[in-house]
This record gives sequence, structure tokens and C-alpha cells, in this order.
Amino acid sequence: MALHPELLRILCCPACKGDLEVLGAEEGLHCASCGVVYPIRDEIPVMLVDEAVPYSAWEKGEREVSR
Repeated sequence: MALHPELLRILCCPACKGDLEVLGAEEGLHCASCGVVYPIRDEIPVMLVDEAVPYSAWEKGEREVSR
């Protein structure tokens, strides 16, 4: 099941309120302004700033924030 288009239309970056771009096969939502990706887990966008993965790490295959 894909993310509902209406949900994608209203979501924005919780940090800067900027637009988000869907990555891959709905694996994450990228905020170009902040340079982070909010992961999508079990078809649910995780829109928590603390869970955002830097885009450079995301491109390397890292899908979770290392603590």
C-alpha cells in the first residue's frame, strides 16, 4: 500500500516547514533545505527531527540515525 497522495501533499519538514520529495520506492522524505531524510517505516512517515537521517548518510545506505 502506497502513501496516500493527499498525505504527501500536506506534509512538510517539521524543522523548516519546507517541501519534501519522496525518495526511492517511498523509502523516505527528503528535505533539500535541511539536507535530511525522514524515513518511512511500515508505510508511516517518521516526521521527528531526532529521527531524520542526513542526506549524505542516506545515500550511503544508512537508514537510521546513529546515536
